[in-house]
Amino acid sequence: MKPLTSKGLLFVLFIITQITFSQTKEYSYFSIPSDLKENANAVIRLNSTVIDVHAINQLSIKEKRVVTVLNKLGDNEVQTYIHYDNDSKVSRISAVIYNAMGDKIKKYSKSKFLDASAVPGGTLYSDSRVLYLDYTPISYPYTIEFVTEYKTSSTGFIKGWFPIEGYHISVQKSSYVLNNNSQVKFKKKESNFKGFDIVNNSSENQLTYIVENQKAQVFEYNSVSSRDFLPLLKVSLDEFSLKGVQGRGANWGEFGKWMYDYLLKDRDLLGPKTVSVIRKLVYGVEDPIERAKIVYKYMQNKTRYISVQVGIGGWEPIPADEVDKVGYGDCKGLTNYTKALLELVGVRSYYTIVYAKNRRDIDKNFTSFSGNHAILNIPNNGKDIWLECTSQTAPFGFLGDFTDDRDVLVVTPEGGQIKRTTSYKNEQNLQVIKANIVIDATGTVNAKLNIVSRGIKYDNKYPVESLNKKEQNKYYKSSVWDYNNNLSIDKIALKNEKEKVVFTEELSATITDFCSQSSNELLFKVNIFNRNNDIPKRYRNRKHPLKIERGFKDVDEYEIEIPTNYTVSETLFIERKIENKFGMYQISIKKVDNNHLKYKRVLLIKEGVYSKEDYKLYRAFRRKVAKNDNIRIAIKKK
Repeated sequence: MKPLTSKGLLFVLFIITQITFSQTKEYSYFSIPSDLKENANAVIRLNSTVIDVHAINQLSIKEKRVVTVLNKLGDNEVQTYIHYDNDSKVSRISAVIYNAMGDKIKKYSKSKFLDASAVPGGTLYSDSRVLYLDYTPISYPYTIEFVTEYKTSSTGFIKGWFPIEGYHISVQKSSYVLNNNSQVKFKKKESNFKGFDIVNNSSENQLTYIVENQKAQVFEYNSVSSRDFLPLLKVSLDEFSLKGVQGRGANWGEFGKWMYDYLLKDRDLLGPKTVSVIRKLVYGVEDPIERAKIVYKYMQNKTRYISVQVGIGGWEPIPADEVDKVGYGDCKGLTNYTKALLELVGVRSYYTIVYAKNRRDIDKNFTSFSGNHAILNIPNNGKDIWLECTSQTAPFGFLGDFTDDRDVLVVTPEGGQIKRTTSYKNEQNLQVIKANIVIDATGTVNAKLNIVSRGIKYDNKYPVESLNKKEQNKYYKSSVWDYNNNLSIDKIALKNEKEKVVFTEELSATITDFCSQSSNELLFKVNIFNRNNDIPKRYRNRKHPLKIERGFKDVDEYEIEIPTNYTVSETLFIERKIENKFGMYQISIKKVDNNHLKYKRVLLIKEGVYSKEDYKLYRAFRRKVAKNDNIRIAIKKK
């Protein structure tokens, strides 16, 4: 190795000096502790929130957020935007970009931020807007310092604190301060603080929290939600103002009463023509539930979903007569409209707030503005019926996985009530496949299948009915049986029994070259049409509990005919069963006669939350399922 020249030595000294100097700069990448870079796509250097409650209708917020983005996956964590509306005023917004060394390379004032509607393209109209920075990084790592100040007269929504914002994000410092300078009482709820070094210096009228040096959380499959184990602070006022309308919400009864009186009352009026049409539709129908079914079908055929974010803070539905006139509405408007139609035929129903999509409860122990969707509740002698009013195709009383099995807020004239929606558990999510399969001497499979689905299995299947033939063909080849090469779908006949919530598929399929051939033998996998090859990822040191989100049951029965010049071993008999806390798996392969086999398979997976130690056992169970789902047998020439 050649010794360094004086010029080379100077260059090395220059680099060392630059790195050492950069480590003293506030936002230098090199000043971040090394353990905060591990498993991180971004590092929150500082996230400071200061909220001042001045009065029931006056709130100001100052925020400073500094994020160092380590790679492209961290770009979403910069969050350089702020929402506002007619009741809010943004007095300050700015951003500064720094390079890896901590040198300032770009500065953006308020005039450089883009101003756009803050609602999706499907929203008809709204006063909600967003100021945002459209910045494309030129290299990584980089740092963004983002500062905002704004005031609002709507105090129904008090920003809480979620200092560790998700997976693969570390936190150098996050702080939250709320100063209550008003006479209004507020409440708080701390969740999952244990195990995190959170400094709490709160007093009677002030909340103060700080957390520092939190390593990045690593995502784990089949885990509980991050909301179940990361620190979360929720704050709300017992009295609030929303779009100039004052309300009370010390408890859910009080909050629901306010919602009914100020958001729903007198918004269910309909014109005489509609009243006449609806009453004629149900004339002579005595059963109230049957009347409700007729009304629900009428609503589905007449309306379509379009988001409309207006009214009191986007929470007030547009009047029923307006929905009736234009034929569209959002979840709030369509739910209120359906409620109004049902009232015409003597069926009592209640507007209901829910968290849709990802399963999440309305917190029955903490009252605040919650939820992101509206559905309808029909009391029915202790067996509540729930209606999804935004779908033109959903069966009456069927929620599916969008809003099932979660606590919701039912709004009645007397006040709010927490109820739980319908659940679809384990065996209720049933799929039964019966197939007649013929294998010819070339190794080609010809099959006729009957597939019946119920529960969440129905929910997953019935949208296939709305696809055209080309899309249906692609669905079966690419999504359902993507593991079968050379597959062609010869016939598709679908039957949707909405009254029973049962979906039936009658299919004919061909798979060429399915069997492996030798001079005197055909070898093939017996489970042709329902292989479960999913094996959970291996973790050497699992951190979080195992969560099986959805349980289900599959039952498969195949009658398999083999070529006449081939035979099955006289001793062919395979029977295996695995049963544990996670479910049950059972298969049997039997010889019926020289040219016929019978295959039966049952797989039951039970939903639930299990310990992190159970994850290894669950993974072993799923490995055995996958192994047995790929069993091959050989048939030999006579």
